[in-house]
Amino acid sequence: MSRGWQRFLELCRQVQGEDELNHLFQALLTGEERTAIGHRIEILSSLMAGEESQRELAARLGISIATVTRGSNNIKRLSEQNRVFLKDLLPFTTPIHRKDNQ
Repeated sequence: MSRGWQRFLELCRQVQGEDELNHLFQALLTGEERTAIGHRIEILSSLMAGEESQRELAARLGISIATVTRGSNNIKRLSEQNRVFLKDLLPFTTPIHRKDNQ
């Protein structure tokens, strides 16, 4: 684990509450990076739940199928322990929908 990543994790542990975490991420990440992270969470959640195909997911989020495939490939590389951890954690997220589909 790199020193920079360790420092990032330490910063995350130091913040208290959603507002402070949001301020931290606004300072560290561009809007595009925050959107990409949100999409990755939605991709992992949806694919692990088996709710829709990769094509349906890409269309719903307005992203490329390649982006969804990268998320799918990431799931395949996860250890069983990490897969179980995510499955337990991700049902608590709210699905995102494209603005023009609301």
